[in-house]
Amino acid sequence: MVRTQVKERLLRYVQIDTQSDPLSTTQPSTEKQKDLSRLLVQELQDMGIKDAHLDDYGYVYATIPATSTRKVPVICFCSHVDTAPDCSGTGVQPIVHAAFTGEPIVLPQDTSQVITIEEHPYLKEKIGDDIITASGTTLLGADDKAGVAIIMELAAYLSSNPQIQHGAIKILFTPDEEIGRGVDKVDLKILGADIAYTMDAGELGSLEDENFSADGMTIYFHGIAAHPGSAKGKLINAIKLAGEFVASLPKEKLAPEVTEGRAGFVHPVRITGSAELAQVDFIIRDFDTPKLGEYEFLLQHLADEIVLNYPGARTTYEVKEQYRNMKEVLQHHPKVTALAEQAMLNCGIRPRKFPIRGGTDGARLSFMGLPCPNLFTGEMSLHSKQEYVSVQDMEKSFAVLVELVQLWEKNAAE
Repeated sequence: MVRTQVKERLLRYVQIDTQSDPLSTTQPSTEKQKDLSRLLVQELQDMGIKDAHLDDYGYVYATIPATSTRKVPVICFCSHVDTAPDCSGTGVQPIVHAAFTGEPIVLPQDTSQVITIEEHPYLKEKIGDDIITASGTTLLGADDKAGVAIIMELAAYLSSNPQIQHGAIKILFTPDEEIGRGVDKVDLKILGADIAYTMDAGELGSLEDENFSADGMTIYFHGIAAHPGSAKGKLINAIKLAGEFVASLPKEKLAPEVTEGRAGFVHPVRITGSAELAQVDFIIRDFDTPKLGEYEFLLQHLADEIVLNYPGARTTYEVKEQYRNMKEVLQHHPKVTALAEQAMLNCGIRPRKFPIRGGTDGARLSFMGLPCPNLFTGEMSLHSKQEYVSVQDMEKSFAVLVELVQLWEKNAAE
């Protein structure tokens, strides 16, 4: 295997805080995401990639020129630079655990954080690998800086090995993927790609071409305000209405804490408001898009049942489409997934096709006209202090990309 710098790149990138902010209205949601993006642009330019640039919205665009004269589809490789708001990304101190033995990994800055093969079964396959973690007080940020490091290594390798035959390759690094805005302001004309692959999946061999369809829903409870000193018979507290409603949600089904596989869910993520007006924000998920409407109808029904007991109170609703199942698009472009699968097999890797219980930038890119499955990076235990990644998984992901761009070239028209 080619000696790579993916480990060194990841160690460098994760120390830059790029956490996104779902409550921000700016694009990108946090300016600090550009700190990493500016570094990436400089590194790309240092490789000789002249058009690498960062736009005002936080997107990095770059082109690796074709070395083939064939008519090869233009491939985009995409990863996001932001880290999730769920766990701190400030002051990340990455640790390399060389030649993992299978013994528990105790994170030094918070020894209550212990990574074990019992709680992380995938680690059983990684005995002997070099495992990177954070120090115990932050997430690591391998989601998705592992993907960023792999794409950057591909750019460096192809730029210094022009004898490798491939078509034009586009690089896209996005902000705000973790808060659902990763491609809100992407310019597909500037990008100029025909197909794409996001590098944002986990286990070795993961090849994801199906994901949740997703809506966001807000339910508003309109109460009646009154001075609490003279509120008897007048006050209807909207916060209490919202509380009763949340307590009425299904507990044995349709909740993320009790579902897995292909089962969908409704998930309250935020409650805000006052005695007069309170709101409950939900994310709604299922692989079967029409079921989203069924779940939203159920939530409306439950909310309406609550206010029936409080004359004068009422509810209103808002639903916003977030993303849709990429399978609806990719089933019409089977070659995009098939060549990725072949590239893995050629590298001695068994493809693992899982439906994603979540979303990626690729889901939305697919519906914007850029068919885009998701490929493995090795990132695991996402959004948590026990996040980890195998260096060897990242190196194998890099090898798959080198093979993939050559397969596209070999399958292109003369």
